[in-house]
Amino acid sequence: MSVVDDMENQMPAKHHRGIGSRGGEQDGLGPSPRPVVPPLVYSEFGDDDELSPQWTSWLIPMFVVANVIVFFATMSVNNCPQHSQHCVATRQVPREILLRASPGQSSLRPIFSNVYVPSILTYYILPNHLNCVSTLVYDFNNRLEKLGSLDWFRVVEKHQAWRLLTCIWLHAGVIHLAINMLSIVFIGTRLEQQFGFVRIGVIYVMSGMGGSILSSLFIRSGISVGASGALFGLLGSMLSELLTNWTIYSNKIAAFLTLLFVIVINMGIGSLPYVDNFAHVGGFLTGFFLGFLLMARPQIKWLERQHMPQGRRLTSKYKPYQYILWLLSLALLIAGFLVALVLLFKGEDGNDHCHWCRYLSCIPTSRWSCDSV
Repeated sequence: MSVVDDMENQMPAKHHRGIGSRGGEQDGLGPSPRPVVPPLVYSEFGDDDELSPQWTSWLIPMFVVANVIVFFATMSVNNCPQHSQHCVATRQVPREILLRASPGQSSLRPIFSNVYVPSILTYYILPNHLNCVSTLVYDFNNRLEKLGSLDWFRVVEKHQAWRLLTCIWLHAGVIHLAINMLSIVFIGTRLEQQFGFVRIGVIYVMSGMGGSILSSLFIRSGISVGASGALFGLLGSMLSELLTNWTIYSNKIAAFLTLLFVIVINMGIGSLPYVDNFAHVGGFLTGFFLGFLLMARPQIKWLERQHMPQGRRLTSKYKPYQYILWLLSLALLIAGFLVALVLLFKGEDGNDHCHWCRYLSCIPTSRWSCDSV
């Protein structure tokens, strides 16, 4: 029996909550007749009520609604049905359809989304002109750019840094939107219930921006849209939350392996052509570090102040390794953002500093080439 168990057995059955709990009401009962006061009074954090949902999730649903509204606004602006004579129903999207002519440049550049675009059957499956003939692709991309898609030339040369944020609210089509939104609801709702809308909102937006910054550093030949950077940020925060709160979980190994499997599979999908895996990696790393900063749970539940020795001060509820992870994450997050932003707006190409990094976004095989990616 632990020291804490021994002490709690000698305490009255009905006692007021400890200092570390959310409540503070007292029932007027005095201390136990024979209190046993150990040198350091604490117990492992493990009560079911501490791990149960504490907030109602409303921000994540609002994010989903905002993405859907922006998507339908994009459909309205693109207005593909008026050009139905140019639209095609094909089982395979021609490669040139996924290319676009960039203003001021003669070469064709790919459209990057944050999710793989499978075979397209009709306009209703992927409505945003991605299945229209190439004569309309230029117009489609012009309108996406007007709505805020991520484009290195406009971000750096035109000083439109706001695109680093606006691009995460745009999507390339129904499949792209549906996969991202379902994943965000599945992951984000539970996180918001556990940690509140402020922390999850910060992780979502900052991760989206982190993914956009890394994408702009390494991809100059295309535009990028999608909320996958923010989604991967939520995944990254789940991993860091598990690590920093390791001692409070019972099935920690199974949870770790499952989460790692999901992350690896999604990163692997990101290595397909025309998927902006740099946004995935940047969002994941941002969320991973933010998880250490914002999701650490108290590992120590202090007992009543009246049972503490006279004159003894309450020490921290967090364990030393949590402070170390907090400081390292803060330093790496600030340094990463500063270095990436400086390199980006100086016009540096990330591929010049990391020659193998391009394989993070596309791995060439016998079925496709990554030359134009």
